[in-house]
Amino acid sequence: MARYTGPKSKIARKFREPIFGPDKALEKKNYPPGQHGNTKKKGKKSEYAIQLMEKQKAKYTYGILEKQFSLTFDRAVRAHGITGEVLLQLIESRLDNVVYRLGIAPSRRASRQLVTHAHITVNGGSVNIPSYTLKAGDVVGVREKSQSLEVVTLALSGHVNKYSWLDFDKSSFTGKFLSVPERSQIPENIKEQLIVELYSK
Repeated sequence: MARYTGPKSKIARKFREPIFGPDKALEKKNYPPGQHGNTKKKGKKSEYAIQLMEKQKAKYTYGILEKQFSLTFDRAVRAHGITGEVLLQLIESRLDNVVYRLGIAPSRRASRQLVTHAHITVNGGSVNIPSYTLKAGDVVGVREKSQSLEVVTLALSGHVNKYSWLDFDKSSFTGKFLSVPERSQIPENIKEQLIVELYSK
């Protein structure tokens, strides 16, 4: 399956949550998309359906394809700690996600594009792999020639550092990945235990 590039509101309505940020369409139509979205009877979902829905929500939220998500889960299983929490921590440590969290890009989709087009550096060297995993102390920056890009300047114009595990210096266009976030610091509304249960079947 290719990465979804369609209307974000449609996906947000599917999960009935603003997973891509504030959404007026979701506020007006808080029911699933489709011809019968507002009239369809709500049947009781199976345990599997609920678990699958949670995994899909996580994939859409972070913009990760099935194979990448599965590989990340395998890494989480092998690591020390609670598998579900480690899974989210690994995803949060991805370069594309950190570029978005730092405020360099307005969305994860835009941050992924900045990374793949070699506009982003890690510890001074160019990295064009969105799934690159950052370690505590790594410095993420915008390449000097790319600092005047409209998408970057607009995103940073209203930047406020919201996350305690990140630090950003506007004057140098660089941010530091201070540490891997604790689960309580990750704002996404994802029930990671349901995902673990799904993969454990």
